[in-house]
Amino acid sequence: MYLRVLVCMENRSRMNRLVFLGTGTSQGVPLIGCRCPVCTSSDPRDKRLRTSALVTTPEVSVLLDAGPDFRYQMLRAEVRRIDAILLTHAHRDHIAGLDEVRSFNYFQQSAIPVYGNKQTLEGVHRFLPYAFGKHRYPGAPLFEMHQVQSRAFRIGDLHVVPIKVEHYQMEVNAYRMGDLTYVTDAKAIGRASVEKMRGSRTLVVNALRKEPHLTHFSLSDALQLIDELKPERAYIVHTGHALGYAQTQAGLPAGVWMAYDGLAVEF
Repeated sequence: MYLRVLVCMENRSRMNRLVFLGTGTSQGVPLIGCRCPVCTSSDPRDKRLRTSALVTTPEVSVLLDAGPDFRYQMLRAEVRRIDAILLTHAHRDHIAGLDEVRSFNYFQQSAIPVYGNKQTLEGVHRFLPYAFGKHRYPGAPLFEMHQVQSRAFRIGDLHVVPIKVEHYQMEVNAYRMGDLTYVTDAKAIGRASVEKMRGSRTLVVNALRKEPHLTHFSLSDALQLIDELKPERAYIVHTGHALGYAQTQAGLPAGVWMAYDGLAVEF
């Protein structure tokens, strides 16, 4: 599965590509100490690292979040270059791998641009204080921080539109890149943000479990958004151990898939 991902990255076409580096929730799947059917499943699609993705275009490689599995995800997919990182928010399962960016600093001989909203960038500063300030620790990762609000921006040939969604009481950035929209950790999405997503041919959206949850979309919440936007295809991410791949996939409508680690899609 991962060899196929590498081949896709090495032989870039005119199409853009998104590789799911991880599709699990904050604790990953299997969950430590759990003996449920999903955590003990032999299906590799039930083995989920923390949610992250890599977007590649003919010009750039852009990472979506850098959680605690970052190092292994980079090695597993044989990622050799990162031109920028888009952060959705500053929870640990989305930023805990940022220290490992120093390897890319070394080989690329440059700071790595990091994009996020004000709250997210402040969270990164608190999490990695030794990487910033006058007394920056030698060998610490080197970032070029970019605060984004509602305006679109470009990273090489990639056009990026930040879209505000709500993760309980936290503002999270979803991102639209061309005809793909990537949403994770959403609990609520305002009408203006839904309209920014409209027309997306590919939609990636989180769904933690079937039952309602305080801070994340349930599966029915995700399917409701998909039904409203009617993309050509949709992928479910940030899923917990209550959603087994085979059983959940069998119940999904046409054009909707459970994403799994290593899956690559073009857009």
